[in-house]
Amino acid sequence: MGAAEDEVRAVSRAWDQVITSNDAEQMASFMTDDWVYVGPNGPTPKDDLIAWIASGRLVHHTMRPVGADRAVRVGGVVVLTARKASTGEWEGQSYEADEWISEVFVPQADGRWLCALSHKVSVET
Repeated sequence: MGAAEDEVRAVSRAWDQVITSNDAEQMASFMTDDWVYVGPNGPTPKDDLIAWIASGRLVHHTMRPVGADRAVRVGGVVVLTARKASTGEWEGQSYEADEWISEVFVPQADGRWLCALSHKVSVET
């Protein structure tokens, strides 16, 4: 395991903390401008997600890893796959989620790693 993978793991942990702060601007700082979330209803662009958080339409209460993650450097990017459990509210309705997430992190000129893509799938029970 290399330094890049460890750096991305640290970024992912920090991002989990920011997600539960519900600070839209700070959350956006972890994403590339063209970041996209892919879920069961298809792709959601960064601007939509950040607007939902800023307006309170989407609120995160908890975000925690479940088990070990997997980080692999592929060319110039790092792909992180992890299982995460979260709680929050969507349009005032409480939710609980248990999901596998794969994220692609790309290095920036200033040395930071930003997420360019997040793909989530619910854990089947």
